[in-house]
Amino acid sequence: MLSPRGVTRARQLLPLRPWPRRSGGDGSIMASMQTTGRRVEVWFPKRLQKELLALQNDPPPGMTLNEKSVQNSITQWIVDMEGAPGTLYEGEKFQLLFKFSSRYPFDSPQVMFTGENIPVHPHVYSNGHICLSILTEDWSPALSVQSVCLSIISMLSSCKEKRRPPDNSFYVRTCNKNPKKTKWWYHDDTC
Repeated sequence: MLSPRGVTRARQLLPLRPWPRRSGGDGSIMASMQTTGRRVEVWFPKRLQKELLALQNDPPPGMTLNEKSVQNSITQWIVDMEGAPGTLYEGEKFQLLFKFSSRYPFDSPQVMFTGENIPVHPHVYSNGHICLSILTEDWSPALSVQSVCLSIISMLSSCKEKRRPPDNSFYVRTCNKNPKKTKWWYHDDTC
Protein backbone atom coordinates (compact mmCIF):
# COMPACT_ATOMS: atom_id res chain seq x y z
CA MET A 1 0.00 0.00 0.00
CA LEU A 2 1.32 3.46 -0.82
CA SER A 3 1.26 6.23 1.71
CA PRO A 4 0.19 9.73 0.72
CA ARG A 5 3.86 10.56 0.19
CA GLY A 6 4.24 7.70 -2.29
CA VAL A 7 6.49 5.64 0.03
CA THR A 8 5.63 1.98 0.52
CA ARG A 9 4.64 1.22 4.10
CA ALA A 10 5.43 -2.10 5.70
CA ARG A 11 2.41 -4.10 6.71
CA GLN A 12 1.79 -3.44 10.37
CA LEU A 13 1.86 -6.63 12.42
CA LEU A 14 -0.74 -6.97 15.11
CA PRO A 15 0.79 -7.19 18.59
CA LEU A 16 0.33 -10.30 20.69
CA ARG A 17 -2.16 -10.49 23.60
CA PRO A 18 -0.71 -9.57 27.02
CA TRP A 19 0.09 -12.50 29.27
CA PRO A 20 -1.36 -13.06 31.78
CA ARG A 21 -4.59 -11.95 30.17
CA ARG A 22 -5.63 -8.38 30.77
CA SER A 23 -8.97 -6.82 29.97
CA GLY A 24 -9.16 -4.92 26.69
CA GLY A 25 -6.46 -7.20 25.22
CA ASP A 26 -5.03 -6.57 21.82
CA GLY A 27 -4.64 -10.23 20.74
CA SER A 28 -1.09 -10.87 21.97
CA ILE A 29 0.63 -12.96 24.59
CA MET A 30 3.15 -11.45 26.94
CA ALA A 31 4.71 -13.05 29.98
CA SER A 32 6.08 -11.17 32.92
CA MET A 33 8.93 -12.36 35.07
CA GLN A 34 10.44 -10.80 38.15
CA THR A 35 14.20 -10.38 37.93
CA THR A 36 16.17 -8.43 40.48
CA GLY A 37 13.12 -6.50 41.59
CA ARG A 38 12.11 -5.12 38.19
CA ARG A 39 9.56 -6.39 35.73
CA VAL A 40 10.79 -7.90 32.49
CA GLU A 41 8.36 -8.61 29.65
CA VAL A 42 8.93 -11.45 27.25
CA TRP A 43 6.97 -11.91 23.98
CA PHE A 44 6.12 -15.36 22.68
CA PRO A 45 5.36 -16.59 19.18
CA LYS A 46 1.87 -16.21 17.84
CA ARG A 47 1.82 -19.94 17.00
CA LEU A 48 2.09 -20.92 20.66
CA GLN A 49 -0.70 -18.52 21.56
CA LYS A 50 -2.89 -19.97 18.81
CA GLU A 51 -2.31 -23.52 20.01
CA LEU A 52 -3.00 -22.59 23.61
CA LEU A 53 -6.32 -21.02 22.64
CA ALA A 54 -7.20 -24.04 20.47
CA LEU A 55 -6.50 -26.41 23.35
CA GLN A 56 -8.58 -24.26 25.70
CA ASN A 57 -11.52 -23.88 23.31
CA ASP A 58 -11.56 -27.24 21.48
CA PRO A 59 -9.49 -29.86 23.32
CA PRO A 60 -9.22 -33.44 22.05
CA PRO A 61 -11.71 -35.83 23.71
CA GLY A 62 -10.72 -36.68 27.29
CA MET A 63 -8.16 -33.86 27.52
CA THR A 64 -8.26 -30.48 29.21
CA LEU A 65 -5.64 -27.82 29.72
CA ASN A 66 -4.73 -27.36 33.37
CA GLU A 67 -5.28 -23.58 33.50
CA LYS A 68 -3.04 -23.15 36.57
CA SER A 69 -0.08 -24.52 34.63
CA VAL A 70 -0.04 -21.60 32.17
CA GLN A 71 -0.57 -18.78 34.66
CA ASN A 72 3.14 -18.10 35.15
CA SER A 73 4.65 -19.31 31.89
CA ILE A 74 3.29 -20.07 28.46
CA THR A 75 6.29 -22.31 27.72
CA GLN A 76 5.20 -25.08 30.10
CA TRP A 77 1.72 -26.62 30.04
CA ILE A 78 0.06 -29.47 31.90
CA VAL A 79 -2.71 -31.28 30.09
CA ASP A 80 -5.08 -33.40 32.17
CA MET A 81 -6.04 -36.60 30.38
CA GLU A 82 -8.60 -39.31 30.99
CA GLY A 83 -8.34 -42.79 29.50
CA ALA A 84 -10.72 -43.32 26.58
CA PRO A 85 -13.93 -45.32 27.14
CA GLY A 86 -13.72 -48.98 26.10
CA THR A 87 -9.92 -49.15 26.51
CA LEU A 88 -7.60 -50.63 29.14
CA TYR A 89 -7.20 -47.09 30.54
CA GLU A 90 -10.91 -46.21 30.79
CA GLY A 91 -11.55 -43.90 33.74
CA GLU A 92 -7.85 -43.53 34.63
CA LYS A 93 -6.50 -40.00 34.95
CA PHE A 94 -3.07 -38.88 33.75
CA GLN A 95 -1.16 -35.65 33.26
CA LEU A 96 1.03 -34.72 30.30
CA LEU A 97 3.74 -32.10 30.65
CA PHE A 98 4.55 -30.03 27.55
CA LYS A 99 7.68 -27.85 27.52
CA PHE A 100 8.34 -25.55 24.56
CA SER A 101 11.71 -24.15 23.54
CA SER A 102 12.15 -20.81 21.84
CA ARG A 103 12.53 -22.76 18.56
CA TYR A 104 8.99 -24.18 18.64
CA PRO A 105 7.38 -25.19 16.22
CA PHE A 106 10.62 -25.98 14.35
CA ASP A 107 11.79 -27.94 17.38
CA SER A 108 9.37 -30.45 18.93
CA PRO A 109 8.04 -29.85 22.43
CA GLN A 110 9.34 -31.97 25.27
CA VAL A 111 6.37 -34.17 26.23
CA MET A 112 6.14 -36.64 29.08
CA PHE A 113 3.70 -38.04 31.58
CA THR A 114 3.99 -36.48 35.01
CA GLY A 115 2.29 -36.74 38.39
CA GLU A 116 1.33 -39.70 40.52
CA ASN A 117 -0.24 -41.87 37.81
CA ILE A 118 2.04 -42.78 34.89
CA PRO A 119 0.26 -45.20 32.52
CA VAL A 120 1.62 -48.74 32.37
CA HIS A 121 2.20 -49.13 28.64
CA PRO A 122 4.87 -50.78 26.43
CA HIS A 123 5.97 -47.34 25.13
CA VAL A 124 5.78 -45.37 28.39
CA TYR A 125 8.60 -45.60 30.90
CA SER A 126 7.91 -45.43 34.64
CA ASN A 127 9.57 -41.97 34.76
CA GLY A 128 6.97 -40.65 32.27
CA HIS A 129 9.12 -40.67 29.12
CA ILE A 130 7.20 -41.62 25.99
CA CYS A 131 8.70 -43.54 23.09
CA LEU A 132 6.78 -41.96 20.21
CA SER A 133 8.48 -40.99 16.95
CA ILE A 134 6.57 -37.71 16.41
CA LEU A 135 8.12 -36.38 19.62
CA THR A 136 11.62 -36.61 18.12
CA GLU A 137 12.78 -37.60 14.63
CA ASP A 138 9.35 -37.59 12.94
CA TRP A 139 8.42 -34.16 14.29
CA SER A 140 7.22 -31.62 11.74
CA PRO A 141 6.26 -27.95 12.25
CA ALA A 142 2.93 -28.93 10.67
CA LEU A 143 2.14 -30.95 13.82
CA SER A 144 0.53 -29.30 16.83
CA VAL A 145 -0.13 -29.86 20.51
CA GLN A 146 -3.54 -31.25 19.58
CA SER A 147 -2.03 -33.73 17.10
CA VAL A 148 0.46 -34.87 19.76
CA CYS A 149 -2.42 -35.31 22.23
CA LEU A 150 -4.39 -37.34 19.68
CA SER A 151 -1.36 -39.54 18.96
CA ILE A 152 -0.91 -40.26 22.67
CA ILE A 153 -4.62 -41.03 23.10
CA SER A 154 -4.42 -43.35 20.08
CA MET A 155 -1.27 -45.04 21.41
CA LEU A 156 -2.92 -45.75 24.77
CA SER A 157 -6.25 -46.76 23.21
CA SER A 158 -4.68 -49.37 20.93
CA CYS A 159 -2.82 -51.09 23.78
CA LYS A 160 -3.75 -54.76 24.29
CA GLU A 161 -1.74 -55.44 27.46
CA LYS A 162 -0.60 -53.19 30.29
CA ARG A 163 3.13 -53.68 30.74
CA ARG A 164 6.28 -51.57 30.92
CA PRO A 165 8.94 -51.52 28.19
CA PRO A 166 11.36 -54.46 28.61
CA ASP A 167 14.30 -52.11 29.34
CA ASN A 168 12.36 -49.89 31.79
CA SER A 169 14.59 -50.40 34.86
CA PHE A 170 17.85 -49.79 32.99
CA TYR A 171 16.49 -46.82 31.04
CA VAL A 172 15.06 -45.06 34.11
CA ARG A 173 18.39 -45.46 35.97
CA THR A 174 20.54 -44.17 33.10
CA CYS A 175 18.49 -41.73 31.03
CA ASN A 176 18.70 -37.96 30.76
CA LYS A 177 15.87 -36.03 32.45
CA ASN A 178 14.94 -34.63 29.03
CA PRO A 179 13.42 -37.43 26.90
CA LYS A 180 14.38 -35.55 23.73
CA LYS A 181 18.03 -36.32 24.50
CA THR A 182 17.33 -40.05 24.16
CA LYS A 183 18.21 -41.74 20.89
CA TRP A 184 15.05 -43.84 20.55
CA TRP A 185 14.99 -47.05 18.55
CA TYR A 186 11.53 -47.33 16.98
CA HIS A 187 11.11 -51.01 16.26
CA ASP A 188 7.65 -51.89 17.51
CA ASP A 189 4.37 -50.62 16.09
CA THR A 190 2.26 -52.94 18.21
CA CYS A 191 1.41 -52.95 21.89
